[in-house]
Amino acid sequence: MGMKRLCIYPKEVAIIIGKSQTTAQTLVRTIKDVYEKEKHQALTIREFCDYMGLDYKEVFNMVNGIKTTNDKKSA
Repeated sequence: MGMKRLCIYPKEVAIIIGKSQTTAQTLVRTIKDVYEKEKHQALTIREFCDYMGLDYKEVFNMVNGIKTTNDKKSA
């Protein structure tokens, strides 16, 4: 198993929240402002989840392409 990513980007945020990439970019900027991050600093999956009230493990697995039992289709 390779390294796992800890950061999340607007493209993934757009998919998770079901909104446009522009809306996701605005949201990422807002969250970074709340956490007083500078422009060059990345948004972590944990910060995104805490702000949005989402389950960290679920989002972490989604971003890193880890299949969970919930992802398996029933036959």
